[in-house]
Amino acid sequence: MRAYSLDDVHATRKRKDSWWTVFLVDPVACRLTLLVANHTSITPNGLTRFSLILGMCSAICFASGRLAAGALLFYVSFMVDCMDGKIARLKGTGTAFGLWLDYVGDRIRVVCCAAGLASGQYAVTGDVSYILLGAGVAVLDLFRYVNAPQMKRVREVVKENRLTRLVPVESVVTVGHPRPGEAAVAAGHTARAGHAGRAGHVRPVEVVTPREPMRVAGFEDRDEGLDEDLNGGRGEGRGGNRAGRQGPRGGRRPKLPRRFTRLLARHRVRTHLISGIEFHAAVFVVAPLIGTAALVPLAVAAGVLLLLNEVVLIYRMWLFARVVPVVPLVQKAPRVSV
Repeated sequence: MRAYSLDDVHATRKRKDSWWTVFLVDPVACRLTLLVANHTSITPNGLTRFSLILGMCSAICFASGRLAAGALLFYVSFMVDCMDGKIARLKGTGTAFGLWLDYVGDRIRVVCCAAGLASGQYAVTGDVSYILLGAGVAVLDLFRYVNAPQMKRVREVVKENRLTRLVPVESVVTVGHPRPGEAAVAAGHTARAGHAGRAGHVRPVEVVTPREPMRVAGFEDRDEGLDEDLNGGRGEGRGGNRAGRQGPRGGRRPKLPRRFTRLLARHRVRTHLISGIEFHAAVFVVAPLIGTAALVPLAVAAGVLLLLNEVVLIYRMWLFARVVPVVPLVQKAPRVSV
């Protein structure tokens, strides 16, 4: 068995992640991942199942009114859930079924913990607001994870229309500013068509941009993906094109202060400071550790912030989708002898 180093484990971390994961989970999870990788043969799916078991134990603690124990178990469950992906990337043992299991396990853990927290507090206080709180947490989480793959699908459809639509040569040569490679291809076809004496007949050319290598991304990566799409695929660090900071149709997007965004990027933190991970941490870890009085206020505040973040993401997706309308793809044109 190969002996892995901590640098090997660090290389498996996401390029950008939530601030809760970066600062409060990964420092411990990476070291535990190193121990698991070097001294056990446990699989990523085994870690996912163990994470789900810990989540169920957390829900039982919440239902029995032991808030602190439930919060600690939820934190450990999430940390183990982070470890399974690191082990999969480190050893190359990830599977398609593992992706599904991880996704479904997260939803089961959140719904059960929300139900346990609500039922436990209602049994003690008789306050219906806790039932509404549990239902709201579960519905908001499920909406977010139903919405995320649909947003990803919209992005993929728009990108496909950008890459695979057939563009007439005349429009490539005379309209806009094509890239050198496209102009050369268009010029070559035009010359051959003219040489054959077929004036006025221009064969469409399929302009295809090379695809980027495919990578497996979780639903939390959609925020980062929208950033890249709206920036035209360009980064915003040093050497980035200033034009990439313009939104669709020249509209400038609101930006965080540059120093702050660079600080976040240096620490692998996403610019979206509230996501599902922070929402779960606020409801199932921070609030229970503070006490019963903090459950409703913190959950409501985190839920409102998460909902606002979802609205912003949907709006930005709408802006991105307006750039290239969804139209039926043109079938490949028949070859014309020249």
